[in-house]
Order: sequence, then C-alpha cells, then structure tokens
Amino acid sequence: MAKQTVQTKAKQTTVSAPGKQAPAIPFIFDSTNYIIMAVGVVIILIGFMLMSGGATSDPNVFPKEDLYSFRRITLAPIVVMLGFAIEIYAILRRPKD
Repeated sequence: MAKQTVQTKAKQTTVSAPGKQAPAIPFIFDSTNYIIMAVGVVIILIGFMLMSGGATSDPNVFPKEDLYSFRRITLAPIVVMLGFAIEIYAILRRPKD
C-alpha cells in the first residue's frame, strides 16, 4: 500500500502597519442570501400589516367581525411564519463558490 500525503493550506494572518489598508474580510453571505433575507423581511412586514387594524373610536363597541376575521386570525400568522421560514432558509443557504 502506498502512503498518501495530505497537504493543507495554513491560515495566514497579517497585521497591517499604520497607514496601510487592512486586508478585506470576506462576508459570510453572498448577495443572493441578502436578497432572500430582504424578501423574508418584506413578507414578515406584510403579515404584520395584515394583522393590524380593528380599532374603534368608541371603547364600548367590540366589533367581533373585524377582530376575528379570517385575515387577522388565519392569513396573517401564516404569512408571518412563511417570512420567518424564508429567513431561516436565507441564513442556512450556502453561498456558491
């Protein structure tokens, strides 16, 4: 059996001298991840806007039809959870090399 040698690249750290520009630090995510994150935030905001409303000027009036509507009780939480799922996907997605 032949021996195999494994070559690894050692990490090099450099300290910049005064007056010199420091080396660029690569971002964790690529631009696609940031775009997906922005889409997720927009969808979460849409979900919260769907939940809002239902205020009345008279505190003695309780509009059940407005407060317990399909939009506020069912649709809005589903949209918000979809936005959070998109955020999780954007964070866990590996950038293309």
